[in-house]
Amino acid sequence: MAKNCCDAADVGDAHNDPRWRRVLWVALALNAIMFAIEIVAGIAADSRALQADALDFLGDSANYAISLGVAGMAIAWRARAALAKAATMLGFGLWVLGSAIWGFFVGASPDAGTMGIVGFLALAVNLAVAAMLFRYRTGDANMRSVWICSRNDAIGNLAVLAAAVGVFGTGAAWPDLAVASLMAGLAVWGAAEVFAQARGEIRSA
Repeated sequence: MAKNCCDAADVGDAHNDPRWRRVLWVALALNAIMFAIEIVAGIAADSRALQADALDFLGDSANYAISLGVAGMAIAWRARAALAKAATMLGFGLWVLGSAIWGFFVGASPDAGTMGIVGFLALAVNLAVAAMLFRYRTGDANMRSVWICSRNDAIGNLAVLAAAVGVFGTGAAWPDLAVASLMAGLAVWGAAEVFAQARGEIRSA
């Protein structure tokens, strides 16, 4: 059992591990599919939380693709890729925050049923991806960025489900907008974590 834990030796060689690459390919495919489902459902339900989560799935797909592209490179190049991903996470967070603020003034009440069904499906997918990536969570900045994205996604999906309950109970839009704001905060926080570690790795390299 201990062999499956995330010890330094295992994680250090993980970039050359076919299992790591397979996990990323599976995660990429699942996230791309969920982006298509959630963006359609989010627009149909007029839910900014679902739309924000859909864009998060799209960003994660790009995240996994970049990680596959730099998997065999030196740590300095992997750290630079992590910096690019951190900038993307930051941009996503700021966009969602702006969208949520705008929604407070012009948004209508979203469809709680659609939010609940799609949010539950997204949670199941993100928990599966997070479970696959769990053993790589303490690797370098590139690996850590992948884990942080998956962790934030699962938290965000729980929040979307809570927003669906809130919208259903109140008939108002504010629970949806509050969750979109929370997801923006998670993206900004995750970007700061990855940015700090990547800069440290570049200096040490």
